[in-house]
Amino acid sequence: MADPGVQASIHKNLKTTLPRIDNYINSTRFSSVNLKGRLYADTRPVSLSHWAVPGGEGAWQSWTFEEVMQQNFLPTSVGESFGPTWTTHWFKVEYEIPEEWVGHEVRFRWATGSEASVWTTDGKLLQGLSTGTGHQMRPDYVITRSYEGGAGNQVFYVEMAANRLFGAGDGDDLTPPNPNKYYTLTRAEISKFDTQVYKLIRDLEVLHQLADVLQNDPRGYQALYTANQMVNSIIAKDESGASQLADRHFAKGNGARAHTLSAIGNCHIDSAWLWPYSETKRKVGRSYASQVRLMEDYPELVFVASQAQQWAWCKQYYPDLFERVKMQVQAGKFLPVGGTWVEMDGNIPSGESFIRQFLHGQRFYQQELGVTCKEFWLPDTFGYSAQIPAMMRHMDLSRFLTQKLSWSMVNKFPHHNFTWEGIDGSTVLAHFPPGDSYNMNTTVEEAVRTVSNLEDKGRVSTSAFLFGYGDGGGGPTQDMLERARRLKDTDGCPKMNIVTPDVLFSTLENEQHNMCRWVGELYLELHNGTYTSQADMKRLCRSAEFHLRDAEFLLSTASASLGVAASALLQASLESLDSAWKKVLLNQFHDVLPGSGIGIIYPEATRYYEEAIAAAMGVWHDSADALFGAFEYKDFLSLWLSVSGFWSLEVWSGGEQTWTAFNTLQWAREEVVAAQTRSGGEEERSAGYVLVQAPPLGYAVLEGVSPTSPVSLTETDGLFVLDNGLLRAEINAYGQVVSLVTAGDYRDVFRKEDGSQLAGNQLVLFDDEPLVFDAWDVMDYHLETPVVLNQEGSGRSVSPVTVVEAGPLLARLRWSVDISSDSTLTQDIELRASTPYLIFSTVVDWQEDRKILKVLFDHNVMARNASFDIQFGHLERPTHMNTSWDSARYEVCGHKWADVSEPNWGFAVLNDSKYGWMARGNHLTLSLLKAPKSPDDTCDMGSHEFKYALMPHVGTVNEAGVARRAYEFNNPLRLLQLPTATTSTQPSWSAMTVEGEGAVLHAIKPAEDGSGEVVLRLFECHGSKSKVKLHTSLPITDVHNCNGMEVKGSQAAFSKEGEETTISLSLSPFSIIALRLSF
Repeated sequence: MADPGVQASIHKNLKTTLPRIDNYINSTRFSSVNLKGRLYADTRPVSLSHWAVPGGEGAWQSWTFEEVMQQNFLPTSVGESFGPTWTTHWFKVEYEIPEEWVGHEVRFRWATGSEASVWTTDGKLLQGLSTGTGHQMRPDYVITRSYEGGAGNQVFYVEMAANRLFGAGDGDDLTPPNPNKYYTLTRAEISKFDTQVYKLIRDLEVLHQLADVLQNDPRGYQALYTANQMVNSIIAKDESGASQLADRHFAKGNGARAHTLSAIGNCHIDSAWLWPYSETKRKVGRSYASQVRLMEDYPELVFVASQAQQWAWCKQYYPDLFERVKMQVQAGKFLPVGGTWVEMDGNIPSGESFIRQFLHGQRFYQQELGVTCKEFWLPDTFGYSAQIPAMMRHMDLSRFLTQKLSWSMVNKFPHHNFTWEGIDGSTVLAHFPPGDSYNMNTTVEEAVRTVSNLEDKGRVSTSAFLFGYGDGGGGPTQDMLERARRLKDTDGCPKMNIVTPDVLFSTLENEQHNMCRWVGELYLELHNGTYTSQADMKRLCRSAEFHLRDAEFLLSTASASLGVAASALLQASLESLDSAWKKVLLNQFHDVLPGSGIGIIYPEATRYYEEAIAAAMGVWHDSADALFGAFEYKDFLSLWLSVSGFWSLEVWSGGEQTWTAFNTLQWAREEVVAAQTRSGGEEERSAGYVLVQAPPLGYAVLEGVSPTSPVSLTETDGLFVLDNGLLRAEINAYGQVVSLVTAGDYRDVFRKEDGSQLAGNQLVLFDDEPLVFDAWDVMDYHLETPVVLNQEGSGRSVSPVTVVEAGPLLARLRWSVDISSDSTLTQDIELRASTPYLIFSTVVDWQEDRKILKVLFDHNVMARNASFDIQFGHLERPTHMNTSWDSARYEVCGHKWADVSEPNWGFAVLNDSKYGWMARGNHLTLSLLKAPKSPDDTCDMGSHEFKYALMPHVGTVNEAGVARRAYEFNNPLRLLQLPTATTSTQPSWSAMTVEGEGAVLHAIKPAEDGSGEVVLRLFECHGSKSKVKLHTSLPITDVHNCNGMEVKGSQAAFSKEGEETTISLSLSPFSIIALRLSF
């Protein structure tokens, strides 16, 4: 039944009544008579002058507001253009409000097709402006809600960025940016704003949406007739009556069982994507200022912002705004969420990097805001590791939110609310907003779709509804909040309540008993090309993670051993490591590390990684100096031989310095290193190799040892046979491995029992032309286009295998191939003494266009599952395509290794910087390089160096110690020159040993609070219950269990005998534990 005063339209013709209403609020064709044309009732031009910041991208960071104000602003006007791309332009805006506008709202309107912000004359950032994207507009700024008169001439400033909200491409958003783009000023004026007309527009807008979405529902027709009657009333000059009709309609509430949308304002800001880091800093300022301003008029608004890095940028570049934000934090309106430094990639960062994301993020929120986040908020990333639940629990988090799985290409995920169980059995509550977006606009269609799409109907009473402009920032607008007010409790639509994330999750926790369980990874069936794009980001990330790990180990040891004598070292090193870690964590953002950003991002990201590695090396040097006495400093980075990966040194006979082999891992090691020796006079030098030994987590004086079984290299029937007593491999002239056996075992990885031949190390080139997302995707159909480069008949020019070196400690072969007329690959195949794997050191000059290069191992192992290294454990995935879920996993993420095994035999592939894998049938592939052209048209063009290794084994993946070998492959022995006075009395030294199998001591780090205490982090790597003992001579006085935030828990059992402390530990499968040691 219609509301009082509402009469149904004369004709039952939805096709005319519905668009009539729309025309009255939207169409520019009728602007002279409809409401839209009356919104800005009167306008006046403003006076403009302009100054351009010298320089391009990021130049604005060098100028304070006070310095900008001292510059010479020159007159300009509407119609002028400003650029080029990434430059910054300041405008002085002068105006005088007409006295006849007294009592009216006055707004400033601006349009350049780019991003901008409004500032006061004393440097206060007021609000962001955006007019470059039609669906994410913020085109005006409220000068006053009610002009009181007599203000006279007024001034404020506009800072304009020469880029749109979504970058600066000429085509779609993903097109590489045009570096010479200019933006034309098409509007700069003040306007009298008709608030009554605005209300009527919003009323009619929501009623029109109800009528449109609910076309087969009587409530839709009630909305239609109310809106139609309103139009008639407005035409009759009864705007007050029209407004009352709307108010009566929206006052009719929902039933008690109506689903509730937990509306939460947000503005997901990509820390870099189609814009560089420098623009994100300004996006943060514009977005935060806009939300603080909105809260003045809409006190119900709750706005959340993730990524502590962005909060830190706000504090650094907009300190006044940061203080205003903090006031709203205290009021419970402007809230940090997620607890991480950035919204990182969900697959590629190491387990320790995940922990540091939370550690640094939560510490910032605690120290700056007095807030600890209760949830992990990661709405937009490209898949989610199966170990995330365990890592969350390690950080005392139990709530998880994302929505990206809605993008999967093949299978629709069956839940929006569920208990997520990781590989260690840890569980968290996971929630996916059923609207499948974090950019909601508070429309009726979105609200109804959210409920209709919900996979858990009847199991939960509420769902997240994340509204606000996102990706490029901005957040909620006045229009969104007005619609939310009308939809708060409107018949025919779910209820819409603006709440905090805590209210949302508390409600869901009370209903968690109704939820289903999902075990293992949350695999996104899309964007799996991000495991490979921008190869240098992956290489540098892996390198930085290991360098920081090693620096922390030696710093912790120095601090524990020397006590207060190392306090200055500890303080300075903690500051250096804090900065280094934050650079690494920033670069792990989910469009930087995955390689899906524009080209301008990556030189800066590369510099951040290199600075982090250099800082880690500096801490390593300073800590070694403090521990072992002054020694001759060497640039450790220059000691790496770029291709072989060996450490290079000179062994000097006698003198004040002695070379040592330093091992930062928990296992005793025996490895070959490259060396130059001098036995006599200055000219008596020879290049060669030394087989050295080092104890766990310590050093030993460098002394060459004889291998148990020397390396042999023979050539028979065109095959090169390599043997070191641990494995035997046959290499054909094309560099393919045609036979691989473990010493003493008859089973061959590449030669079948019937004599038929398979081959490993096949370099395969595929076409790589994704449907839309070039850098992001590698589609399933790429597998239909393989070209094996290193085989007879490939059509490529192959330089066949030759012998480069053949000695008792190392044999090396070399071959090369022209990938195309523009790209080449050269590879050394090496076998070293005492090493259970074959090494492939590869150099590629890559100049391809939409191709992907993989190495393929066509093997003889019958395995229904393959194992892949992930954060703090490993994950098994099927090698078949029985289901659509299995079929969709044609490219998966793994870290340092993958293994294919029968119950007691198999092989593993190790790598130093790659993450994309496929295990299907009898094929195991590792993706090496990709060549997308969008959004970076130079992605990965140039020279690349990387290594992988092939390891046959008997026994299971755990019995063969694959995880250990992968750690060793990624972290070679360090060669350190120490004072002879130290090494003569202590020729070997070990900080700690681990007795037992199954536990990896991954982190030995100083506590973040600077107390001098040390945190150990271990994980169980076998997927089974394990018991180990830690032995150390460090002067421990107490041991406590702790969480990832390094908060002490219960006391841990330990014993002392003389100077040695023993800590006994029991670990459950794939568990993560931490200990806090006092001294």
